[in-house]
Formats: sequence, C-alpha cells, structure tokens
Amino acid sequence: MTTPARRRHLASSPFQPDPVPTIEEYAVADLISHDAYGMGRVVSVEVAAVTVDFGSQTVRIPSPFHKMSKL
Repeated sequence: MTTPARRRHLASSPFQPDPVPTIEEYAVADLISHDAYGMGRVVSVEVAAVTVDFGSQTVRIPSPFHKMSKL
C-alpha cells in the first residue's frame, strides 16, 4: 500500500496549506479518554503505540491516536 504524494502549496494560492498533523505524546501514568473504551491509564509507551489499562481490559493502541485524548 502506497501513500499518496503530498501536494505542493503554491505561495500565490488563496487557500491555506493543510496543517501538519500533530501526534500527541503520552507518558506512563497519564490519564486518557478513548471514544470506544472510556477512561484509562497509560501503562506502557512504545515508539508507535501505547498500552492502556481500562480497568476491565488492557489494550495496545497504535499511533496515530485519533480516538484518544489526554485528561
């Protein structure tokens, strides 16, 4: 699977360039909220994923963290 080429923004364009997406960084013991799992606590941090304890289950969530936010 290939990713599409990113379009070059021309200085004369009346439109703003697409913002660069920022990937949230998490640390062990951070409280988070996930759209599907609810509230949880980060128990492990990897380069491209975090492991979160939601009480009833522990889930490894890969980056980017679209459905997750830090509390």
